[in-house]
Amino acid sequence: MASTPSPEAAVAESDSERFAVPTIRLDGWWSHDRAAREAVAKQVGRACRDVGFFKIADHRIDPEVIAQLQETTSAFFELPLEEKLRYVSAAPEINRGYSEMGSEALSYSVGLESPPDLFEAFNIGVQNHTIDPSTLEAHHAVLYHDNIWPETVPGMRGAWQAYVGSVNVLAQEMLRIFAVALDLDVEYFAARAEESPDVLRSLRYVREHGAPDPIPGQMRLGAHSDYGMCTILLSDPVPGLQILTPDDEWLDVLPTDDTFIVNIGDMLAAWTNDRWRSTVHRVVPPDASLGRAERRSWAYFHEATPTALVEPLPSCVDEAHPARYEPMTAGDHLHGKIISGRGMQRTESALTTADRSDAIRT
Repeated sequence: MASTPSPEAAVAESDSERFAVPTIRLDGWWSHDRAAREAVAKQVGRACRDVGFFKIADHRIDPEVIAQLQETTSAFFELPLEEKLRYVSAAPEINRGYSEMGSEALSYSVGLESPPDLFEAFNIGVQNHTIDPSTLEAHHAVLYHDNIWPETVPGMRGAWQAYVGSVNVLAQEMLRIFAVALDLDVEYFAARAEESPDVLRSLRYVREHGAPDPIPGQMRLGAHSDYGMCTILLSDPVPGLQILTPDDEWLDVLPTDDTFIVNIGDMLAAWTNDRWRSTVHRVVPPDASLGRAERRSWAYFHEATPTALVEPLPSCVDEAHPARYEPMTAGDHLHGKIISGRGMQRTESALTTADRSDAIRT
């Protein structure tokens, strides 16, 4: 009798064909029906295994909360540069406040040198943690630093905090879906993210009419994989985002108005021993012939409590799939990643899963 191919072999045989970003509705998860919840988790698990990216509908975030976030963000980015520069952090490792265009290069976080990225950004972190004081002190400068709030944009602080409160609830729920998809206790990942040093980062890419072309290899956002457990992305429905396929080709992902884009990061890839993909992605410059171009996005990075130990799950390790990662705390991993991108230094993180350097360069 012929042996039955393993699920992993079946995926490998049709990997490229299945590399498409699905849209998953969460209405079944919000129900009290166990079968409906498990069906959603199964879809999410398949997307994490095959692509590492998916879109979610029925996310339950109030459209008015989103509108206020977008309005105040635009008001900030339209300020004169000299005013925005008042809100730059005191040191590159402080992941807060304003970043001027050309001050970061995300490809350094996967060990590659690249030209500075063509974005400007504004970051805040989740506050009011009750984490152990010694851990807070050890990680304050990089992971838990106080936020920097612009004084000249009325309502920005309230709008951003309202959005963070809503998207954090969604992010924790995504961790529960991930746990069910992996046949773990529903709180397995959520319990490891109770003091997660989450960051909300807004990126704005603007190309004015007649602006000089980017230098060779320069991106709006350089190729990288995300650092934490998952990212929830709100974006203008404007082209530019691309993800790297198993055939080392770049696939366009177009945001839509009624969905969020979700992707898993290096921590979940390590926890699943690369059963799930931390997919490399980038944002490419716009076509200069189109004149002025603008693209805004808001990425919510859901990490893990710094003391959480990240190592392959026993269920994801066997003779055919030995452990690919040594145990590492979430805090140590995040330190290395954040400093590399913001300080344009190559990372040495043991949890870096983006190892196809030649493909990333193209």
